[in-house]
Amino acid sequence: MPLVIARSTSIGATNGLLIRNRQALETAKRAKYMLMDKTGTLTEGKFTVATTLHFADQSQEEILATMAALESHSEHPLATGIKAAAIEQKLTVPAAENVQVMKGVGLSGTVDGIQYEIVNARYLQDHQLTYDKTQADQWAAAGNSLAFLLKGQHVLGMVAEGDQLKSSSRAFVAELKQQGITPVMLTGDNHETAKKVASQLGLTEFQAELKPEDKVAQVKAYQQHGVVMMVGDGVNDAPSLAQADIGVAIGAGTDVAIDTADVVLVHSDPADILNFLSLAKATNRKMVQNLWWGAGYNILAIPLAAGILAPVGFILSPAVGAAIMSLSTIVVALNAMTLHLKRA
Repeated sequence: MPLVIARSTSIGATNGLLIRNRQALETAKRAKYMLMDKTGTLTEGKFTVATTLHFADQSQEEILATMAALESHSEHPLATGIKAAAIEQKLTVPAAENVQVMKGVGLSGTVDGIQYEIVNARYLQDHQLTYDKTQADQWAAAGNSLAFLLKGQHVLGMVAEGDQLKSSSRAFVAELKQQGITPVMLTGDNHETAKKVASQLGLTEFQAELKPEDKVAQVKAYQQHGVVMMVGDGVNDAPSLAQADIGVAIGAGTDVAIDTADVVLVHSDPADILNFLSLAKATNRKMVQNLWWGAGYNILAIPLAAGILAPVGFILSPAVGAAIMSLSTIVVALNAMTLHLKRA
């Protein structure tokens, strides 16, 4: 068994699969659900600002500049898009102080002595804050991710940012279905955006506006019905990666997610999971073959060594027995070395 596992991890490494937990190779054959983060996993995670809206007295430029000031302290993909837009529009971005992460929500901080927050749509709903929901929903329905700027309990404005699906995502989802694995998208993004992306991917199951603890709860719920694989790339995904039977991290993701995962996709391509599943199946076949060979050898060799055929004049000498034992080990090793990856 160790020879087969060692061969598998070596093959995985040469094909962009860093297998950190070898037990994952044995568990994968029973995978029933593939839970996936959206941003950076199924999409490129390279946001561009589609529009900036203002709901109060501040101009669009002031809204974007203030948000860029806060986001200058963040490496989140949404933050990168906002900062890039401010640079492109040649805006003067003020300094932000006391910036803190609002877990599963956004950021808070002080700009020019005024306290601001950048939050998601769920935060507005939970706190029953009023804003131009019609405009926001229109941009969300087009597949954009939304971020809102608050001052106190007042919604000042928002940005809508677009992202692109990874080229392999649609085929990846379709192949999972072919293999009898149910794909499910879990995202912290708003429901309308998630619905649009799910439609583009052919997904029938998705959950939106999730906090990190909500994703963990979803993993636990699906685990009641079968083996769960979870794929993600961010800090928010780390708890759910740890909870899943097999956690898979995107190689371009955060160190926290990678350190938590059982398998790392070095090339950041979700389709490489199909190669992992193929390798896992081939690994299990080889282990069964070697198990049968070892068992068969012992079933035949032990009675012979005990002299069961001595009455008919056949005696297995210790030297011959040792040679056959060595041959058996060689056969098992050679069989392990014939393992190869049938790429999906």
